[in-house]
Amino acid sequence: MSVSAFNTTLADIPLQALYDLLRPITLPLSSPRSRFSNWAQTFTCSPVAVFEPETECQCRLILELARREGQTIRAAGVGHSPSDLACTSGYMLRTDKLCKVIEVNYEKRYVIAESGITLHSLHAELAEHGLAMINVGSISDQTLAGIVTTATHGSGITYGVMSTHVLGLTLLLADGTRMKCSRDEHPDLFMASICGLGSTGLILTIQLEVEPAFRLKETQTSIGFEDGVSRLDELVPSAEHVRFWWYPQASMLRVSSLNRTIEPYNRSSSWFWESLIGFHFVQFLLFVGRYILSLNIWTGRFAAWLMSQDTIAVDDSHRLFNMDCKFLQYTTEWAIPYRNAQSCLRDLRQWLDDEQADPNGLRPHFPIEIRFSEADDIWLSPSSGERTCWIGIIQFKPYGLNVRYRKLFEKFEAIMARHSGRPHWAKAHRLRPRDLRTLYPKFDDFIAVLESADPHGMFRNPYVQRHLFGKHGPDVDERVYKHIR
Repeated sequence: MSVSAFNTTLADIPLQALYDLLRPITLPLSSPRSRFSNWAQTFTCSPVAVFEPETECQCRLILELARREGQTIRAAGVGHSPSDLACTSGYMLRTDKLCKVIEVNYEKRYVIAESGITLHSLHAELAEHGLAMINVGSISDQTLAGIVTTATHGSGITYGVMSTHVLGLTLLLADGTRMKCSRDEHPDLFMASICGLGSTGLILTIQLEVEPAFRLKETQTSIGFEDGVSRLDELVPSAEHVRFWWYPQASMLRVSSLNRTIEPYNRSSSWFWESLIGFHFVQFLLFVGRYILSLNIWTGRFAAWLMSQDTIAVDDSHRLFNMDCKFLQYTTEWAIPYRNAQSCLRDLRQWLDDEQADPNGLRPHFPIEIRFSEADDIWLSPSSGERTCWIGIIQFKPYGLNVRYRKLFEKFEAIMARHSGRPHWAKAHRLRPRDLRTLYPKFDDFIAVLESADPHGMFRNPYVQRHLFGKHGPDVDERVYKHIR
């Protein structure tokens, strides 16, 4: 049956029959999953209905119902984004069951998987075929569609954001059209979708470039902050994947250097240091630091001391790309042109030194993560046009409790903006179309694709309406930093 015939058939289904067809995949309002919270528990929403489809046909039915009832649709995976990117007051489509691997091709080095598969599951599937993702970020909890639509990144100055490894997509557009796109087929839709915030259409499948499975050898060493910054151009290209963790309370940089290797596995862990001390005791110190702010300086220095020894590890690639996020957290991350990295880091150091010297100053948590990526040509990628340095800060939520972070983040973002920074799309930020148009030369081309692919805004949730279309109003504006104190 052709696409047009299928859509005609859907249009002929009576509304009550459509409800009946969707009932098995509709979560009851009494279900805890009918109310959505992101991983960090910083944003929540109550969609008017939540669906858990398992097939493309069911996805089509959801879109048909949304068209008839004038509802928006938001696809949501595991909700790891610390912003309200996945939140909606319309229909929510949970992608948990859209998680199959469709094809693995070792010879041509690609995999085709459904959009809702998590990276953890994808790693396991690829390993069975002797393959692995080319680069991975600090965690693998997210869905494949989640990392693609936000241009999520790992680290490595010659490696692009993970969206650069996408070879093709299959989408359902707002009118029900099933569309395949790539750099050669419908290229504008493709370039808009591989960092499109889920606003171009519902992603069904993703074809991803991969490589033969590999191990990484990671060397970690600690150096002084100024030593690291002055040697930045030497350190950053010194290994395939280099990243820093900065402990400003101790003026220390932890340098992680990873290279592909055939050396035997070298795994080491210590329950005492990593769990009892590094997790439970540090979390207790962070909890006390909510009331005794000066303690946060000493906690940061203690954490730096825990991490001060040189270490070497060899393991499967994704295990060393990933790190333990430890605790629930508020976080923000910005990308700046690599050419501005040294001056920006020194400005950040001066600011944080001033805060630390002030008895009433801000007390950031640790570490500040610094990573790097190659330039790309993706329209809304923060690395679009030039090599990038990513800098992210966090404020932990010990035992899930709120902490102060609004002023800290505002001052951090002001410094990043002065150095031509672009915010990570998955994180909360304040930029609007006027700002984004200045930062992204292809912004208007992107908006043109959205207006063509989704003229009635079916896939526009408050985040998209606010940041991409400049909409105002209580349901749009108030979500920015909703829980910040």
